[in-house]
Amino acid sequence: MKIHNPFRLALVATLGVGLGILILEGLQSISTILLYVGTALFISLGLDPVVSWLERRRLPRWLAVTVAILAVLSLFAGIVLIILPVLVDQISELVRQITVLVNGGTFFDDLREWSLATFPTLEIDAVLDFANDWVSSNFDTIGQGVLGSAFGVVQGLFGAFIVLILTIYLTASTPTLKSALYRMVPASKRERFTHIAEQISESVGHYVMGQVTLAAINGVLSAVFLTIIDAPFPAVLAVVAFLGSMIPLVGTVSGSTIIALVCLIPGLGSPTTAIIAAIYYLVYMQIEAYVLSPRIMSRAVSIPGGVVVVAALAGGALLGLLGALIAIPVAASILIIYRQVLIPRMNAR
Repeated sequence: MKIHNPFRLALVATLGVGLGILILEGLQSISTILLYVGTALFISLGLDPVVSWLERRRLPRWLAVTVAILAVLSLFAGIVLIILPVLVDQISELVRQITVLVNGGTFFDDLREWSLATFPTLEIDAVLDFANDWVSSNFDTIGQGVLGSAFGVVQGLFGAFIVLILTIYLTASTPTLKSALYRMVPASKRERFTHIAEQISESVGHYVMGQVTLAAINGVLSAVFLTIIDAPFPAVLAVVAFLGSMIPLVGTVSGSTIIALVCLIPGLGSPTTAIIAAIYYLVYMQIEAYVLSPRIMSRAVSIPGGVVVVAALAGGALLGLLGALIAIPVAASILIIYRQVLIPRMNAR
């Protein structure tokens, strides 16, 4: 290829590379905002089947959106009200015990005697001196870590509020946004594009509602079962089961493992209670996998097991918990495009 003006070619190439770098840096700087928007869009698509069902019952859209949002807020408020009193009681008890030990004036002497009795070969004086020196030398770092944690909590609450506002807006304006998106497609391809987009939207919505339904079933059954076997904190452990079931693949297993381990803690549970809980969740996971999930998820797009595993792992590695949640709907959307666009186009050649 003959180059007539090397300087102009180099200038255009340099400008192109610079523009690409600026775009990447811009995307990185607004990555948090994009995460908020993606989360809100995912939730709004999940609420869309509920809103549509309420609209079919002759409710205006604004009222249907309000009812759906209030239902979600009531769910999370109930979870907080279940967990918060237990946390407050446990933290208050911990603070009380520490206060009694410190005010007694013999805390460090008792700690030293206990350590010598429990670990006779351990040089406890050297360990205590090392711990004291480490705390003294890293006091500023510890303080910064505490402040950073507090700032992270505040930032998380602010992000949750932003996601809530975006969810309300996106859920209320979903038909308008869809219509505007469809008009951007050429008229000759608009009908086909609209058909596929509606399938993707319905697939994501039914998947989210199906996952919430499975989680609710697990939570309710766990609350009843854990109360019957006299497990510690049955309401809190039922919330753990509910939240665990929201995560595809490993969620139910992880939640069940946590519950069994809590039932094993001395003073709270017993080995017998832990074994009974483990057996129950092993049986429940089989029922969920082969009975409940196929029926509840029947309206969502079926995805091969290998694709589910790869999508969940990739989503978790890229975006953490949120990535694991949205990975399977994204994989279902890609499969719809693959089956209805790429395969027919390849067969037509």
